[in-house]
Amino acid sequence: MSEQTLKKLAKPMIVLATLIWGSTFFILKDTLDDVDLMFLLAFRFSLAAGILALVFWKRWDTMDLGYLWRGGVMGVLMFAAYAVQNYGLMGTTPGKNAFFTAVYCVIVPFLYWAVDRLRPSRWNVLAALLCVAGIGFVSWDGRLSLSGGDLLTLCSGFLYACHIVSVSKFSQGRDIFLLTVFQFAVTAVCCWAGALFTRGIPVDGLPLRAWWVLLYLAIAATAVALLFQNVGQKYTDPSSAALLLSLEAPFGVAFSVLFGAENPSPLMYLGFLLIFLAVVCSETKFQFLRKPVKT
Repeated sequence: MSEQTLKKLAKPMIVLATLIWGSTFFILKDTLDDVDLMFLLAFRFSLAAGILALVFWKRWDTMDLGYLWRGGVMGVLMFAAYAVQNYGLMGTTPGKNAFFTAVYCVIVPFLYWAVDRLRPSRWNVLAALLCVAGIGFVSWDGRLSLSGGDLLTLCSGFLYACHIVSVSKFSQGRDIFLLTVFQFAVTAVCCWAGALFTRGIPVDGLPLRAWWVLLYLAIAATAVALLFQNVGQKYTDPSSAALLLSLEAPFGVAFSVLFGAENPSPLMYLGFLLIFLAVVCSETKFQFLRKPVKT
């Protein structure tokens, strides 16, 4: 596939990836009752790494040590983000998990400040305030209340922000397909180590439904969606990419409500709206609302 074609498909790829991820929140919530989290992630990333390694086998002749350490850093960050987010999901609702994870879009500009010394704008500060207000409304049930699952999910948002920055930095001048294979492989190794530690490998087997979910997560939500994300990020400017990635949150709530996994209150909807506005503010500075200056 040519570079020109990939550039044209970059944004649709990101949107499709967020749609797939949005469908996983309520599915994961039920599946984690039957499957150990570390085994679920290990199976998911092992199969995804194997599939992509076979599909892109012709690209292996360009491999060097740079891919190993770059893929290693990206893989460790991805492992940490996914593990913390999914442990958080065990202690909160799918909708909250989706929206609290989306705070990574607000955090990214501040991380770039630390990495590239590029100071956040006043719009980034406004986005941070909107995000905090939104979290407050989502957490309000007569008093401000954040569960352990909510706090873990917010931590995962920070880790996802670190991962996004690492992808942007390390994919420059590299084959994104090969880099993604190494990223998945390192994530899988970390997950297998976690599964051994938690003794989560199912020696007695799993229900058939759980295997179908594992296959969906490995093939659609990992091999396809995460590859689409990496490709989309490489060929889309960071602001547009982050804004499109934020669609995962409303998709997550929509699927959760559609399939009866939760029934958000009006205050929660207001909080979700503020968090989404924070993401839009951070990544677009509301430029689409301003009339162009005539010259």
